[in-house]
Amino acid sequence: MTESALKRRIYSVDLLRGIAMMIMMLDHVREFVHAGALTSDPTDPATTTAPLFFTRWITHFCAPTFVFLSGVSIYLQKANGKTNAELSRFLWTRGLWLIFLEFTLIRFLIVFNLDYSFAGMAQVIWVIGVSMIVMAALIYLPVKVVGIAGVAMIVLHNLLDGIQVPPQIAFAGTPPPDLSQSLWIILHQVGIVRLFGGSQLFLAYPLIPWVGVMMAGYALGTVYKWSSEQRQKLLLKLGLAATALFVVIRLINVYGDPVIWKYFATPVATVLSFLNTTKYPPSLLFLLMTLGPALLVLALADRIDGNAIWQRVCITFGRVPMFYYILQWIVAHLSGVLLGYFAGVDVGYLFLALLDMGRAAPPGHGFSLVVVYAVWITGLIILYPLCSWFANVKKRNKHWALSYL
Repeated sequence: MTESALKRRIYSVDLLRGIAMMIMMLDHVREFVHAGALTSDPTDPATTTAPLFFTRWITHFCAPTFVFLSGVSIYLQKANGKTNAELSRFLWTRGLWLIFLEFTLIRFLIVFNLDYSFAGMAQVIWVIGVSMIVMAALIYLPVKVVGIAGVAMIVLHNLLDGIQVPPQIAFAGTPPPDLSQSLWIILHQVGIVRLFGGSQLFLAYPLIPWVGVMMAGYALGTVYKWSSEQRQKLLLKLGLAATALFVVIRLINVYGDPVIWKYFATPVATVLSFLNTTKYPPSLLFLLMTLGPALLVLALADRIDGNAIWQRVCITFGRVPMFYYILQWIVAHLSGVLLGYFAGVDVGYLFLALLDMGRAAPPGHGFSLVVVYAVWITGLIILYPLCSWFANVKKRNKHWALSYL
């Protein structure tokens, strides 16, 4: 592979990752800053508005893209000369590190307290960590086998939707789940599990099908050994096919998502219902809806040279995803606290366990979507020079520890 082809490959992956990371902060700012964000569902077609719905909906693209590109990056490391043993060791150690971060530093940045009666939320960093540990073993298998298994998990996992343990256990005040119920929640259902000492852990990202998303990304990484023209053609075909399949399967309204779409009194609400697919855990339709366009962007990004200002900004954020991810939680949460404080609102609810924030939110808390977008853009402006600095540090210094950030 020529140096220019290698650069385009890195640029395209980093650019798409950067776009996803930038949009991700919009959702987290909304959660802490927007009025009613902690007490209402922004994607409920019956109660939401189009601007609020799409503010939430656009951020749905972030987690699938993030996990999928993590799989692509694993293959690229292998293609760049790491042995299976070296790569496997890196994956399981980094996976453990990410899980540790999820329930320590990241947990603190989300709740701003050290009360571990609420152990935290198992979110995207947790599931990337576990998926990396799984991939530490799977890289010894043929890439094609891993890819087929990953796609099968994505396509077939909604067959398991009928298997449900008592839902929302902690919210309903019912007895805690037993071991088998807890294992199922970890595998394929959003819910609460109890840890030692009665501490509660909220599983927002079950392992199925997220592990499959990383496996599929790993297999797709093989296209970066092809010529740019061949790669772009395949990515465009896959992206268009996935997007078309989303529309067709969603129209049929039988399989692919546990929640069917409905006709509402207005065409706008009906469209919102059509687009309102299930993220927790991500349904087949959710992943087709998000990864299809992501593949199209990846194909188009393969043509860039990385010189335009907007490209450099996106690529910079995409090169330091973990560093950025940590900082954006600080911006999002601290913005909610400071804005509420200066508006004269009791901000104590923003220091509670995440499951209690909504119940404790005082009347009049939060701000308009205009403020949300202003905080988001301001946050990106603040974080860019920090991320640019850290990207340069990683470029100049090849110390092994920096590869874990």
